[in-house]
Amino acid sequence: MYYDVIMAGFGGQGIQIISQILAFAAIKKGLELTFLPSYGVEKRGGRTNVTLVISDEEIGSPITNHPLSVLAMDRIAVEKYGPEVMKNGLLIANTSLIPSDLLSRDDITTVGVPCNDEAIQMGNPKLANMIALGAFLEKTKVLDFEDIEAVIADVIPERLKNLILANLDAVRRGMSIVAGMN
Repeated sequence: MYYDVIMAGFGGQGIQIISQILAFAAIKKGLELTFLPSYGVEKRGGRTNVTLVISDEEIGSPITNHPLSVLAMDRIAVEKYGPEVMKNGLLIANTSLIPSDLLSRDDITTVGVPCNDEAIQMGNPKLANMIALGAFLEKTKVLDFEDIEAVIADVIPERLKNLILANLDAVRRGMSIVAGMN
């Protein structure tokens, strides 16, 4: 098994947290991993992305020019990384912030999930990233919910530990949205 993904958005959307959760879960499952985060000096609002490669064999390079998938949380992320998704790959897009006309490639699978809208319906707008993570898990099957559940407490900062159950509910919500599309 080999899977690479670029997760991208703007600072404050939780890209770094969901990528860390995936990384910890892959390591705990005994998989090989490369993890390349990138973010600006801004605390909020700057560009952020993470390239993850997960494999059951040694990984030759952490760089991917044409990833199997992209998880895009905003318009700029889909404009920058969407064209790089390899043919027959996957684009997961936060349609709360990405217009549908940007999701028109016919040589990839596109999954649009209104992450921000769903998070607001759940009562906490900050859950959008976890909904996106759930969508990714359901569509890719790279890891499963139990893998995430096993490590989330190790990644979530102490000041946010009281939100772990809400985060897990949001992951489940993202999974159920995508499952309902099939």
